[in-house]
Amino acid sequence: MRTADDLRAALADVLPGARADLEALVRVPSVSVDPARAGAVQEAADAVAAHARDAGAASVEVVRADGGAPAVLASWPAPEGAPTVLLYAHLDVQPTGPEQEWTSPPFAPTERDGRLYGRGAADDKAGVLMHLAVLRAFGGTPPCGVVLFVEGEEEVGSPTLPALLAAHRDRLRADVIVIADSANAAVDVPAFTTSLRGLVDLLVEVHLLARPVHSGLFGGPVGDALTALCRLLATLHDDEGAVAVAGLHRGTSDAPDLDADVFRGDVGLVDGGQLLGRGTLPERMWHQPAVTVIGLDAPATADASNVLLPRARAKVSLRLAPGDDAARARAALTAHLQEHAPWGAEVTVSGGSSGEPFALEPSGPTYDLARQAFADAYGNDAVEAGIGGSIPFIAEFARAYPGATVLVTGVGDPASRWHGIDESLHLGMWERACLAEALLLERLSG
Repeated sequence: MRTADDLRAALADVLPGARADLEALVRVPSVSVDPARAGAVQEAADAVAAHARDAGAASVEVVRADGGAPAVLASWPAPEGAPTVLLYAHLDVQPTGPEQEWTSPPFAPTERDGRLYGRGAADDKAGVLMHLAVLRAFGGTPPCGVVLFVEGEEEVGSPTLPALLAAHRDRLRADVIVIADSANAAVDVPAFTTSLRGLVDLLVEVHLLARPVHSGLFGGPVGDALTALCRLLATLHDDEGAVAVAGLHRGTSDAPDLDADVFRGDVGLVDGGQLLGRGTLPERMWHQPAVTVIGLDAPATADASNVLLPRARAKVSLRLAPGDDAARARAALTAHLQEHAPWGAEVTVSGGSSGEPFALEPSGPTYDLARQAFADAYGNDAVEAGIGGSIPFIAEFARAYPGATVLVTGVGDPASRWHGIDESLHLGMWERACLAEALLLERLSG
């Protein structure tokens, strides 16, 4: 069995190349929500497949189902008597937001003060290259079986994942599932994520007039659809900012509360800006629902004219507490929007993706080995924490393989700014994460 020092030395040889490949992958603008970037998502999948072949995979295939985005499926057979571990990450990324607000261009990876900046540098291309670096460190012959599954549509809710599972169920079967798509408590304190919120998003359209009409001639007795939509969206929260949609599950947490002032500074809340909702901060972030308006179809201010708009549309995102059900939550949100239509407006709710929430019990021999491996790599014991984000993959795989142990590990840290401006990866932490995963695979083989 290879020691921690053996694996440190092996990783030192391969990490420079993995870092270069990570930067090359960050340069690919694989924004899955943008149809114009479908070619970039395919380019990223092809690059990952090539890396898997170079890392000694016995089989590599770029697969897709139901017209969805590409995914990479590669395998390294298990030695006799050894378990099989599925390593998951995703290659698609979020839109950049206003590129002029980035300190350096989002698809031009740039190192500053030990951090690599760029869209996807942390979420989740660091996870992709972590898996590949570990496989390279083992010389393409890992001590246990490995299935590498790199998804291309996680950032849009993994809509075709059930179909991919159905088509490749036997090839994806594993004893342990390692999800490298979460965050650590600090750059030197690893975390195992034990709960995640689910996700439902949908489009809501308000229709109030047959056609645009002059706002001066008819404004007053006649409303406009955009104002009606704003009033409708305002009903999603109560006066304290808590979600006001009836029928959604709300949980509790025994995790210690966070310092509110430190938290406000970490998220960059403006002076005087209020924290929303009720309960401890861990409860509000991990175990309660959250509703956000993430997009609005309306004229840009530069194109606005003095008319009453006949239609307006918004995209609404709902995070679900563990213990809730995505279909039930979608029905509750739809009913709320239709029942609160202002001024007799027609309200239509349609489309959107969904993913189930998930909670797991971090116990058993695999977790015992993982805790020791991560403590040896990071120099600190791993903590257990919930996370407010959603990874639809986890619930789908747990349902498909109920006997597998699921381990959700971190490639980000509190400063990574996932989905935000100036997303970044702490490179020292990434190296520790690579060592932790290598140690885990080595010890699982025993």
